[in-house]
Order: sequence, then C-alpha cells, then structure tokens
Amino acid sequence: MRLLAPGVHQLLGRPPHMMNAYLVEDVLVDAGTPAAAKRITRQLDGRSLAAHVVTHAHPDHFGSSHAVCERYDVPLWTGRRDAEAIETASPVPAPGLLPSLLAKMKMPDPHPVARGLREGDEVAGFTVLDAPGHSPGHIALWRDHDGVLLCGDVFFNVLRLSGPPRFLTHDAERNRESMRRLAELRPKLVLFGHGRPLRDPDRLKRLVG
Repeated sequence: MRLLAPGVHQLLGRPPHMMNAYLVEDVLVDAGTPAAAKRITRQLDGRSLAAHVVTHAHPDHFGSSHAVCERYDVPLWTGRRDAEAIETASPVPAPGLLPSLLAKMKMPDPHPVARGLREGDEVAGFTVLDAPGHSPGHIALWRDHDGVLLCGDVFFNVLRLSGPPRFLTHDAERNRESMRRLAELRPKLVLFGHGRPLRDPDRLKRLVG
C-alpha cells in the first residue's frame, strides 16, 4: 500500500492507478473487479477492517465487494440510491445501445447493503457528499481539515483529467453539476477511481470552467 495522506492508503493495482481502491483508516473504499479479490485481500490481511464503502454501483467498483465483506465479516455501505443495484448486481445503465449491451454482461456477485449513505454522513473522518450523475447514487468522500477528496468516478485522471466517459454515465448533465460542486471545494489532494492522485487545487476548477 502507498500512504497518500494521514490515515489514507492507496492499494497497489495492476496496472497501477487503473482501477483504484483505498484504505481510509479502517474502511476499504471501492473494490475493483472480481479479478481483484486476491490482490485486495492480500494487502488487507492482518489489518483491522471495520466496513467497506462503495462509491457507486458499477462492476469495476463493487466487483470484489462480496468477497471482501465475506472474508472479513464487515458491512457494505454505499449511496442509498445505488444500494439496490449492488444488492441485485444490476447497475443502472447509461442511455444508448452500447450501455444496454454492456449491462447484459456477467455481473459481480451481489451483496446486501447494511447502510445507505446520505449527504452529511461521516465515514472514517470523511463527510459523505452526494455526487450523482455517473450513477444515480454516486457519492464522494471529503475531509475538510486537510482538503482530501475521494471523488470516485465524478472525474477521471487517466492520460488526462476529464469527466467520465459519457457512454458509461447515467446522466452526464448531473455528473457535470457534481464536477462543479467538487471543484468548488478546491481539494488539495484528489483521489480518483481511475487515475493518479492529483495535488493541484486549481486543476478541477479549470476543467469545469
């Protein structure tokens, strides 16, 4: 694991930074695809884990959630509007033919959601922010005192800083609103679902205009 801020570690991935998971104090945030289960548990074994949070109900984020929760006997938490999608392994597809075809692919194992997170809830010293658009119930995690933001897929930082691909985004305009909201925070450290960490408070602001 790589320490990025006090109490915040990024799990090592293959390839690095492509599908990220984080350990925030004793809470695992996101869990990659089903193929990531062994890699994630190898890094978590021997550590204390109290809960698992999923930023949004897409299979590259809750792919190993069932395996993690079963192995460590911890509850799964996610945004309340995404809870059903994880419990049924049926993510809400983006508009269009290609997303509807992708939705028919084999999905990860479902898992019960113990807590539907709402705006203002506290998770391991972070505040839950509603950030819908990429999925109906997408959430972000914000730590005000040192400006650390876990933004999930509201932004991508793969090759370049951008919004998420439209063909994977349930409501692109709502995601744009979430991008603006998070940019207004001027975070000192941004941690993405996909891409390298960013330590420039102005980059998000410049992107959204």
